Amino acid sequence: MALPTTPASSWMQDFDLPSRVFGIGTDDYELYEEDNEFVLSIEMPGFEREEIDVNFYEGRLHVAAETENESRGQKKTYHRTFRLPKEIEPDEITARYRNGVLEVWLPILTGAVHRGHTIEVEG
Repeated sequence: MALPTTPASSWMQDFDLPSRVFGIGTDDYELYEEDNEFVLSIEMPGFEREEIDVNFYEGRLHVAAETENESRGQKKTYHRTFRLPKEIEPDEITARYRNGVLEVWLPILTGAVHRGHTIEVEG
């Protein structure tokens, strides 16, 4: 029996393995800081704007979505929570969903400092 010669991501893509369960290798979002705000961009194709819930509570941004294709008997869900390293101005958060991409702008509270601490990585 010959072993596969293609990368694991291609020959194992149809198996429900821990890497798929935990989202390893599925970079569906980008988060960066720019002009005193965090910008979050999430690829969420297949959802309608009305199916997406975004809320901010106790320093965490929660994004959830659910859609159902009754003709195919399929249900698609998305759930992710983001904890940000600085305090956010909750009343100033804005979001937009367009062409399968959710964008969220999270203004940083004036005078906010980084939470946590830096950990040195040894080699």
